[in-house]
Amino acid sequence: MTDADRTIKIAPVTRLEGHGELTIKLTKTGKVKDVQFNVSSTRFFEKFLEGRFAEEAPRIAPRICGICPEPHHLAATKAVEAAWDITPPPAAIRLRRLLINAKQFSSHALHFFALAAPDFLAGPLGDPALRNVVAIIKAMPDVGKMALEMMQFGQDLAAAVGGKAIHPVTSTPGGMLNPFSEEKRDLFLKRVENVKKQTLETVTLAKRVVQDYWDPITKLAVTPTYYLGMHNKGNLEIFDGNLRVMDPEGKVVADFRPKDYQKYYGEYVPKHSYATHIYYRPAGYPAGIWRANTLARLNVADKMATPIAQEALQEMRDALGRPIHATFAYHWARIIELVQAIEEIEDLLKDPQIVSKDTKLSDVQPKKGDGVGCVEAPRGTLIHHYWTDERGIITKANMVVATNNNIAGIEKSLMVAAKQIFEDKAHENLKLPDPMIK
Repeated sequence: MTDADRTIKIAPVTRLEGHGELTIKLTKTGKVKDVQFNVSSTRFFEKFLEGRFAEEAPRIAPRICGICPEPHHLAATKAVEAAWDITPPPAAIRLRRLLINAKQFSSHALHFFALAAPDFLAGPLGDPALRNVVAIIKAMPDVGKMALEMMQFGQDLAAAVGGKAIHPVTSTPGGMLNPFSEEKRDLFLKRVENVKKQTLETVTLAKRVVQDYWDPITKLAVTPTYYLGMHNKGNLEIFDGNLRVMDPEGKVVADFRPKDYQKYYGEYVPKHSYATHIYYRPAGYPAGIWRANTLARLNVADKMATPIAQEALQEMRDALGRPIHATFAYHWARIIELVQAIEEIEDLLKDPQIVSKDTKLSDVQPKKGDGVGCVEAPRGTLIHHYWTDERGIITKANMVVATNNNIAGIEKSLMVAAKQIFEDKAHENLKLPDPMIK
């Protein structure tokens, strides 16, 4: 018998953007030898952009992801503006903030209700036929209706600001192509109060899930890592701010402008995956493995940017502390960000400048330079770094997307979970509630 006489492969890994496989290698004595998260596809977007006029980047980059094209759209625009020393009008900044929060809201609602909730409501060991969003809608029609309305609101708002809900087109170097009309603003203002109410109902549902699954949340796949996220004067931020790195003990070890990312980002290329592992460079690999995404942002931020979200964050910290290493707490963090997104959307819709006609500079001149655009996508920090020549043509591009920031952390948490399951049999003693859907 070989030392690794058993290999478990899960292919494809579902409920994930892109293509992935999970490989678990066990020794003949049942010990976990290795856990690999394999990304077996390549997309070549950095090469696609070479030789293109930089104005095309905000239309090409959103194709990287069909779930979160808005963050790529805005990161690309910001990178070009940084390379060409462009400052867009204030109204354009507000529209971009509205666009990214619309996507944040829609994506978090989609993730919670369609990707996470089925396992919690039907039970992780329940009938797979019940562990899907269709079964939830059938068994809990009121919850299903609420989920669909929330997702629709976010998608409708993204389409109204971005021109399209998927692969938006309105953000361009120098501003936004389409002003936001008073008529559109008023239509969304009429809807936002009800959606805000539904968001708070979602918080109640999520808290019930957390309480029911407290044992696995606090015991399974608890994985200390570094954390990466954006903040603005300590407030959780998703559009523009500094990047902060927190170590596993909760100490902030770096706080820097995105343009300086290369000093702090390390890149490791594993043999088993095409996706590079990004980590905290000063700590080295694998010691410096970090995670991005919702929980990482909540860990590095001192507080939320809006009042109701701050109350929700404080409740989470009272229960789990700071930093929180519980992998399943990402779901709880996602709901807290959902609250901040709807609060920010409401504030932006009520801002008189959101309907300003002054949304684009009249004269934008290309130049030789390089610039970094950074935003937070729902699942982690995005970096777009472009170099352009005198004609404004991209000569080089570097992109660090959420998957790169998270994949090493994913493998680490999977290793922890695999050892608990195969070696310690910890899952056999976890307290699980009776399924809400049977």
